[in-house]
Amino acid sequence: MAFTPAELAVVRAAAGCEGMSAAGWVGQQVMAVAQQVLVPVSAARADVLRELVTARAGLREIAVRLDALGAAGEAGASGAEGGDGAAGAGLGEVLAGARAAVVRVDVATVAVMRERRART
Repeated sequence: MAFTPAELAVVRAAAGCEGMSAAGWVGQQVMAVAQQVLVPVSAARADVLRELVTARAGLREIAVRLDALGAAGEAGASGAEGGDGAAGAGLGEVLAGARAAVVRVDVATVAVMRERRART
């Protein structure tokens, strides 16, 4: 099987949550689909799944940026008083990005949840 780097990151994260290797987790999912225990979403919803992967990557980047801004703010607070407010402007941009990413993930998640079918 072949995955994009973003897809592989999602597979590894899901496998890690289950305490499994990526290959083992993928194999388990394939068998679940083959045995009709897991019902995948339709091919028409692939765009929604791509959006979730993209939004997840964006949220991870935002978390890294927030950590960096927090560290810079702590370093600035221990130094000289005052400043030009650039860190505050940067923080505002990051927070706006975070809000937009959360909205994108919420919309995509609702769309995927509507696609799910009952498993009997």
